[in-house]
Amino acid sequence: MIDKLKKGEAKISVTGLGYVGLPIALELARHFPVIGFDIREDRVAMMRQGIDPSKELPPEAFEGRNIEFTSDARRLSEAHFHIVAVPTPIDEHNLPDLEPLLSATETLARYIKKGDYVVFESTVYPGCTEEECIPVLEKHSSLTLNKDFKVGYSPERINPGDTLHTLTKVTKVVSGSDEEALENIAAVYETIIEAGIHRASSIKVAEAAKIIENTQRDINIAFMNELSIIFSRMGINTYEVLEAAGTKWNFLKFTPGLVGGHCIGVDPYYLTYKARELGYHAQIITSGRFINDSMGGYIAKQVVKKLIATGKVLQDARILVMGITFKENVSDIRNSKVVDIIRELESYGLHTDVVDPYAEPPQVMEEYGLQLKEAPEGPYDAVVVAVSHKPYSEMEEKDFAAFLNEGAVFADVKGIFRNKIKNFAYWSL
Repeated sequence: MIDKLKKGEAKISVTGLGYVGLPIALELARHFPVIGFDIREDRVAMMRQGIDPSKELPPEAFEGRNIEFTSDARRLSEAHFHIVAVPTPIDEHNLPDLEPLLSATETLARYIKKGDYVVFESTVYPGCTEEECIPVLEKHSSLTLNKDFKVGYSPERINPGDTLHTLTKVTKVVSGSDEEALENIAAVYETIIEAGIHRASSIKVAEAAKIIENTQRDINIAFMNELSIIFSRMGINTYEVLEAAGTKWNFLKFTPGLVGGHCIGVDPYYLTYKARELGYHAQIITSGRFINDSMGGYIAKQVVKKLIATGKVLQDARILVMGITFKENVSDIRNSKVVDIIRELESYGLHTDVVDPYAEPPQVMEEYGLQLKEAPEGPYDAVVVAVSHKPYSEMEEKDFAAFLNEGAVFADVKGIFRNKIKNFAYWSL
């Protein structure tokens, strides 16, 4: 397979051109002919013009690439090495929603041929590729695994908004349905990954490795959030405690905050789902998820308490929430826990405005039914700096004073203005 690709006798297809699939497709297109497939024609049209709909990649990332973008699934038949990088969300009950993955797998299955390779990058629970995806491939292609086609799993490790740990600079974990598959898949990725390849012993090991990366981070942040609640009752600042503790060489430097998005806030539920299926209740993971999922409501309640303490009549209070994306300096609003803050504030009858320099207003309206303001329309009785976007972190107290009432509540979720706010009722996690 790798020889055919290098000679131009075979093409690569990438299904799902989001924040994971597009960088992979463009990087591979520096070395091989690539077909980039996405079901949304509006996104495909943007990519044809050299525009990343996720706003992660600059126009020059598209230059000189041997790639064709399409929303026509039939073009998949032209490729021989297929990568699937579609979302794996959870439903309203926090259970895995495999519909996007299985739908993409079924579509691809109709076009794979003898000798083809299929590599999954979507985050799933251990066993999903072999128990769910491969049967769909065999059923709809009428082909047999390892006899007619090969399968692999290589989890994505892209961190949105991170310009340091980019695709090529992070070690790639790869696995295959047999030894030949493993070596060919590794060879393809070795072409683009500068940091090197780790060959996992099985597909399940690779799946498990990915899912515990995010679960580990989720648990550590939950611990910080729990500490924040405890220290708040003690009247001491969590960040000052962490600074002091962080002077020891082996202290893990995590901070409290909202845990949303399509990775850390989702992946642990895939692992707990599989654990329950096997008859085990994952207590630590579940507890961490409960704490992190409750932080939006907790923050809103602290703002309300601060407002009451200032003597403000709640029914007359106006609140400004700054930032609605799931993390700083990205446009992605999926599973944003800032929305939990807004909903809780609104449950008290508080008037709440929301601004964000990165989020797209139509997407926010479609996803959450919230109307973004172009700019603050003060005066406000409280501000919640929910996301530490760069434009916000560069602001000074006088900038906030332009749209805040005297003595207003200043809620700084990430603690970026600690020791900088003197004239407002400051609070942070």
